[in-house]
Amino acid sequence: MPDTLIFVEQRAGQVKKAGLEALGEGKRLAGQMNGRAVALLVGSQVETLAAGLGAYGADAAIAADAPQLELYSSGTYARVVEEAAKKVKPAAILMGATAMGKDLSAQAAARLGAGLATDCVGFSLDGGKLTAKRPVYAGKAFATVKILTEPAIATTRPNAFPARKKADAPAPPVEKLAVSFAAEDLKAKTREVTLASGAKKELTEAEIVVSGGRGLKNPENFKLIEDLAAALGAAHGASRAVVDAGWRQHAEQVGQTGKTVSPNLYVACGISGAIQHLAGMSSSKVIVAINTDKDAPIFKIATYGIVGDALQILPALAAEIRKTS
Repeated sequence: MPDTLIFVEQRAGQVKKAGLEALGEGKRLAGQMNGRAVALLVGSQVETLAAGLGAYGADAAIAADAPQLELYSSGTYARVVEEAAKKVKPAAILMGATAMGKDLSAQAAARLGAGLATDCVGFSLDGGKLTAKRPVYAGKAFATVKILTEPAIATTRPNAFPARKKADAPAPPVEKLAVSFAAEDLKAKTREVTLASGAKKELTEAEIVVSGGRGLKNPENFKLIEDLAAALGAAHGASRAVVDAGWRQHAEQVGQTGKTVSPNLYVACGISGAIQHLAGMSSSKVIVAINTDKDAPIFKIATYGIVGDALQILPALAAEIRKTS
């Protein structure tokens, strides 16, 4: 029976939304193959998290729970995925295309000798083999690739798949996975993870993102982006130009060399729409662009466009949104 193994990412005892989205899609694929969706939790004291995964599609769960797994390390986590794959013998392994998922999927694919498709936005089965749809050429086109190996490994673009929740689903049976680590698994050790002060909404998981570019004229005006994001309950991002200029930190950069986002609403303020930026946000469901240049490339992909000065529009827009909330 061909099962699907889904790595469900968690941080500090909180399951990440991207992991639940991957689990939902894994459940759908498992159903087509008449197999099970098996969730894999890795960390320290994570076994208790498994009970809630039944609501998101897990038919069974595997918990790799050990003190040395408390913080992510590619060597130890890849070893766990390898051992879980040997136990389950899945037809496919899915995980979210987060920073962790991108690193882990490559390591796991190398260990298992498996084909890997990254940042996928759709899946189907062709002759029993996993076929993935993924953006290429900076989002200008889509490629459909068939993974011939078993298991096939793929990462799911955050917000591209729904986290399907069924409230009355039973808790899945949980199996503990004990893993012994070799010296090569322990070449690097994560000692501490420090969040930036005033940690904000995670860009890749946000339903709404408000981003600013050089059209804001100076870094002090980014307060307008933060105000609008606060009014909308959104995360805020930035273009590469302002990050390179030192206005914002790299963690906020949206684009080909930054983060890829797929929110329900993306508001681009003072961003011209260079191809590198479009690669990171063009899959957003609704795009609103605000720019003084009516010929800016961002308007070609925008759902709604406002030709005007963001410095004047943003305060008025934030004020109106607050009136309705």
